[in-house]
Amino acid sequence: MEEKMLSAGRGALFLTALSAISQLLGFGYRVLLSRMAGAEVMGLYQLIMPVYSVLLSLTAVGLTAAISNLTSQYLALGNPKAVRQTIATCLRLFFLALIPLGAAVILASDAISVYLLGDARTQLGLVLLVPCVALTGVENFHKHYFYGAGLVRPPAVVELLEQFVRTLAVLGLLWLFLPQYPERVVGLIVCGMVICEIFSSGTLVALCRRRMKRLGQSGGGEIGKIRRRRVFSIALPVGLNALLGNLLGAANATLIPQKLVESGVERSQAVSQFGVVCGMTMPMLSLPIVFLGALNLVLVPRLAQASALGREGEVRRLVGRAMSAVSLLTLPAMSLMVVVGPDLGKAMFRQEGVGEYLIPLAWTMAMSCYCSVLASALNGIGSQRAVAAISLLGGGVQLLFTLALVPLPGVGMGGYVAGAVVSTALELVLCLYWIRRRTKVRLQLFRWLTAPGLASLLSALVGNLLFRVLKDGGLSPACAGIATLAFSLVLYLAALQAQGVSVREFLRLRR
Repeated sequence: MEEKMLSAGRGALFLTALSAISQLLGFGYRVLLSRMAGAEVMGLYQLIMPVYSVLLSLTAVGLTAAISNLTSQYLALGNPKAVRQTIATCLRLFFLALIPLGAAVILASDAISVYLLGDARTQLGLVLLVPCVALTGVENFHKHYFYGAGLVRPPAVVELLEQFVRTLAVLGLLWLFLPQYPERVVGLIVCGMVICEIFSSGTLVALCRRRMKRLGQSGGGEIGKIRRRRVFSIALPVGLNALLGNLLGAANATLIPQKLVESGVERSQAVSQFGVVCGMTMPMLSLPIVFLGALNLVLVPRLAQASALGREGEVRRLVGRAMSAVSLLTLPAMSLMVVVGPDLGKAMFRQEGVGEYLIPLAWTMAMSCYCSVLASALNGIGSQRAVAAISLLGGGVQLLFTLALVPLPGVGMGGYVAGAVVSTALELVLCLYWIRRRTKVRLQLFRWLTAPGLASLLSALVGNLLFRVLKDGGLSPACAGIATLAFSLVLYLAALQAQGVSVREFLRLRR
């Protein structure tokens, strides 16, 4: 190739740096959105987002994975012409699927909002989701071309700018038109998302065409029949996995308010509780996990390339390094969020219930980070069907907990949280089993769990004590939280060093 690609380590660091800024901006956007819209509107917004995910899984998710994997393989084999052909094929397939599905959603939006989502106030948001899905699919295809090629800078910068545009568009529309009925507020939020997607999709299409023009038409390309078969071999299992998972997620999202009502909670309060847990607490816990998306986006094409070239040792090394990085960064982040999370949630969202299920949800978030990396690794080496089966099983367990426990008086949202813990733990065990079976990677319990786990526990316990002492001494929660985080970070690094763990070695991704 004419241009030298970024290494996996440099790419992950660059993506993490921009993701940190994007995550902070996105979290600030969600905080302001929650304050302007309220918990009930956030609950309605959470009800329509699974429909968005289902539409993407039916049309774009599998094709996106195919573009990323095949781009990496074709470029490794010196065949950029086949990359251009693959993107064109995926775009045609995407619109062939989306046009009838989108029309069906628009025509049946009233029935979907009333009978499936259980709230007629979601209808306007459903209609506006269709153009948003179309633009998101185009954006993701071209974004994952860059990731598959190992070029992380263009999509990362566009994604950061996208956050600015979304924040300005959504909050600007709310500022101009509030107060409104809840249905219209949800529609305004989705309108802001559409404006944001117009910017990001148009920019990435222009950058992608410029890049492919520079690469030229070298390589022999690939016969259409063979190319489509390769696309479908990746897209169908990945898309089916995403579809089934999102259908189960949509079922959970729509059933939770209904089951809370069965337990004796009023409808508006049920939607508000759902909005607090899924629209506030979970996003707050995901704030420190800025590195995960970057790591997965770099990991998948690297594994696909190593697998295509038969480098089994390289595959095992990348999986081991990725698991080490997740352990080192996720465990302390979740432990410290447990300490400062209740005060942080009250200060930002002005909702008392944000910290109610913080500890079990923090465990769930930590385990889901491991699952995410392991699933990405399995996708990279061609085990999409295993990932689909594991995800389906976990979603089914979560749905059973929702059906059985949420309607019980006195249990409510606690039943959903319990299901999240159990289902995520089950997925983690199965992912570990399958990755060992496929790659023969050796479990490194000390590096993956013991060392960072003990260091995180120590820093959390001491941090919790320090946080309480500083608050009782008269410091504001914000100042006490900053001081606690700084001290806990130093203590965590010192505890790792005392166990003989080098942070640089822990995070090193290159040979």
